[in-house]
Amino acid sequence: MFCYLWTDKKTDEPYILMVEGKNINHPELEEGDRSRMKIFRVNPNKDLPIKKIERILQKALDLYKTGIAHLKS
Repeated sequence: MFCYLWTDKKTDEPYILMVEGKNINHPELEEGDRSRMKIFRVNPNKDLPIKKIERILQKALDLYKTGIAHLKS
């Protein structure tokens, strides 16, 4: 698994969860009480911040390209 779109159970607002988020340094990724994953909250009342999302996804892809993270087959 790489990432997925989900909704917060408490606020019912969407977020993108990055499975290997612990290895991604971005100020808007939240770790919370997760040990491996981080989330990027998405405001449903605003336009998607496409550039931020692209940067986060690119950082995540780079983890797999460099071998820091591995896909399980």
